Amino acid sequence: MALGQNPSYINRIENCVAYPSMEMFFSICEYLDITPAEFFDGHNHVPNQRRELYLALDRLNAKQTSLLLSLVHALLGDK
Repeated sequence: MALGQNPSYINRIENCVAYPSMEMFFSICEYLDITPAEFFDGHNHVPNQRRELYLALDRLNAKQTSLLLSLVHALLGDK
């Protein structure tokens, strides 16, 4: 009962029998350490790492950003 809810209620939410209130939805996101946007992003399999990367990007200068972008293109096999 980490969310302070009855396990059967959580099970009903998991099985789409019940839907959480907005307050409960935000509690679930907080418990999972994700944002609501990340909750709905089915393509993002590493939300915490992506958020950490975004925060780190803001601290890079122009030269560092350019070098990192070159590395990303090389990792992806882009031209």
